[in-house]
Amino acid sequence: MENTKKQTAVEWLFEQYKLIGMVTTAQVEKAKEMDKQQKIDAYDYHRCIGNFENGEQYYNETYGKNN
Repeated sequence: MENTKKQTAVEWLFEQYKLIGMVTTAQVEKAKEMDKQQKIDAYDYHRCIGNFENGEQYYNETYGKNN
């Protein structure tokens, strides 16, 4: 089975910014690490608390319905 790494939205966006010279590699790496930690924290919270019906409810209550 082929192991294909998925690109996150954060990775895609910063790759676009890097192409036009708007961010540094260090900024991209920091954003990726922050995104990773947020996903880990969200999973751990949801798994431990379990008070959300689904991922969309979790997202809306955590990040706001307008994001």
